[in-house]
Amino acid sequence: MLYNRGPVPDGSKTATEPGWLLLIHQIPPKPNYFRVKIWRRLQKLGAVGIKNSVYALPSSEQAHEDLNWVLREIVEGGGDASLVEARFIEGLSDEQVKEMFRAARDADYQEIASEARALAQKLPKKGEVSEEKRAELAPALGRLEKRIAEIATIDFFHGRAREPTSGLLQELAERLAPPEPAPVKQTGPVERPRGRTWVTRTGIHVDRMASAWLVRRFIDPDAKFKFVTAHEYRHKQGELRFDMFDGEYTHKGELCTFEVLLRSFEITDAALRPIAEIVHDIDLKVDTYGRPETKGFELFVNAIAMAHREDEDRLSRASAMLDDLYELYKRKRPDRRRAEDR
Repeated sequence: MLYNRGPVPDGSKTATEPGWLLLIHQIPPKPNYFRVKIWRRLQKLGAVGIKNSVYALPSSEQAHEDLNWVLREIVEGGGDASLVEARFIEGLSDEQVKEMFRAARDADYQEIASEARALAQKLPKKGEVSEEKRAELAPALGRLEKRIAEIATIDFFHGRAREPTSGLLQELAERLAPPEPAPVKQTGPVERPRGRTWVTRTGIHVDRMASAWLVRRFIDPDAKFKFVTAHEYRHKQGELRFDMFDGEYTHKGELCTFEVLLRSFEITDAALRPIAEIVHDIDLKVDTYGRPETKGFELFVNAIAMAHREDEDRLSRASAMLDDLYELYKRKRPDRRRAEDR
């Protein structure tokens, strides 16, 4: 059921102001191309279909203007359309609608990721990339970078595949960049931050849950966490970003953020290896390691996310689970033989 602008029981600002714009339309069956044309217009705007002939966008001045143009085009083409400001009070919840947007954008990102992996296979396994190969592949990489930038403009609720896909493209860009002089190798252990503010996106899920736990337990015991809306966040000096676009610690190539943190701070604890493999497969939606406990871990992560809306609560629950899992692997060391086989 939909409820458009009007009074509500508690009279709060959040409740009285609709959060969605809905385009409700009827398009004549002929000509066929007209229906496809309107569908493509809506896809380009990032709208998602929540019912037959009902498309939604988060409410904003820009969305209002964009959908009004589509509405006008439908009417001029012989159809009928209405634009409604609304909020959901029965059936679909706001969070379910947001998940529909994330799923739509994740599909877009995963398509780019597949093309990026195919492009990476054309690079030499070892050694430098030749000028000829660089000239051949750079335009294709440029097209993928342009596409991900376009998708990001309609990624209203930050799809989970954005960071993994950005990591793949970043690694490709580094491989295709002209070689630079090798940096001077550091001697001694990597210095770890103390009492820093670590920033990540709100709505933490598997990689952000595990990475925050790793930071607090193994890297920066006095860490403070800030959970932010990515498009509203402005970086402050001294803050460390993780699992965020342009963050100091985020996806790199086929490595998830948890794995990047392990590598960056030279953490070699063998009991963390199976946790890294589980997080990797869930976050990247692959079956690279195929650990039997991965499905169960994913089920618990989803349950935590569903039961707890606040990120601090999610982190607390996930940390307790990860503490126990770490102790299991530390005592049993189930990966010792697998590590020797590699």
